[in-house]
Amino acid sequence: MSQYSVPCVVYRGGTSRGLFFHKKDLPEDFHEQKRIFFAGIDAYNPSQVNGLGSGTSHTSKVVVISPPTVEGADVDYTFYQIGIGEEVADDKGTCGNLMAAVGAFAVDEGLVRVDPVADYVIVSAYNTNIGKMIRLRVPIINGKARVKGDYLMPGLVTTGAKYTVDILNPGGGKTGATLPLGDSYTLNTNGKQYPLSFVDVVNPFVYVPSEVLGLKGTEPNNELAGNGELLEELDVIRCDAAVRSGMEKSLQDAEQAPAIPKVAIVSKPQDYVTSTGKLIRANEVDIVAKMLSMGRVHRTFAGSGLYNLAAAVLLPGTIPNQLAAIRKTNGTQIVRIGHPEGVAEVRVALTEDGQDVAFVGLERTARRIIKGDLYIPEKN
Repeated sequence: MSQYSVPCVVYRGGTSRGLFFHKKDLPEDFHEQKRIFFAGIDAYNPSQVNGLGSGTSHTSKVVVISPPTVEGADVDYTFYQIGIGEEVADDKGTCGNLMAAVGAFAVDEGLVRVDPVADYVIVSAYNTNIGKMIRLRVPIINGKARVKGDYLMPGLVTTGAKYTVDILNPGGGKTGATLPLGDSYTLNTNGKQYPLSFVDVVNPFVYVPSEVLGLKGTEPNNELAGNGELLEELDVIRCDAAVRSGMEKSLQDAEQAPAIPKVAIVSKPQDYVTSTGKLIRANEVDIVAKMLSMGRVHRTFAGSGLYNLAAAVLLPGTIPNQLAAIRKTNGTQIVRIGHPEGVAEVRVALTEDGQDVAFVGLERTARRIIKGDLYIPEKN
């Protein structure tokens, strides 16, 4: 045989799409697992035409589901960001969008007990990447994850059933501290000074104010994507901050780990036009942001980034907090994030002392796209 097969399910969760596997269906050797991931997505080609990716960071993803190892969890899962034109399977970060699909997978695959007449089920999933528990309210119909509904989330043009995703005690998963460099920090690199905030919530993010980059923060994505000097400058900032935060030991290590920390450009609320031509007014958002993922300008804003940025907006003294038009910090707060395709609303609550994050939450939709055998070429 020139190819062998592995059971696989493809899900869309939020604005991401990924390949889902049961760990029991994969070989024990991680190098062999990576061969499956790379061939399934086609990490080798920038277009990913020879696999199920599509040449974007939000569709170049893999999730592996395994039995629970933590008390209170229904399942464990590990997320991998797969390279685009390079053999990378990065498990240092996670994906906030595919969390909804983890809940759908657990229900559809019979990994949680479901009342067939109930409207929803709560799934507790332990994310091994960040060592955090994810609480998922999964809508169901006839004992399976519901797809059809009237909730329209930014980044999609069709409605779906609403999934509620909450990440409990989300701070410090990678560095041990929510703000490992304090609320803000001035980075000196390439002879320039950049005020920034490094926020370790769900996935670590580096926030840079648009004005220090000579930007308004509302420029079209294609304009930013065509600015090679800007992208290079942002990656230098990202890598330097990764080392200073203690996340990476050296700049070389940071360069070889492109998935996290991610870097985002943030600006004060202002009028802007989305990629679909819709006018967003300044009073409709609390902050405006764009982000890079795997060295590319993200089409919308990663789910993990929405969680992170919403938390950063409430954390006193951070760059997003300084720029945002919101100051209330008691109880659960809705933070409105303006991104290239619309406005995302994120639920956030700080701890009683107001210095850390109790939970972050989003509403998403999810859909099983296909289930079957994924074919992998044999080694030459």
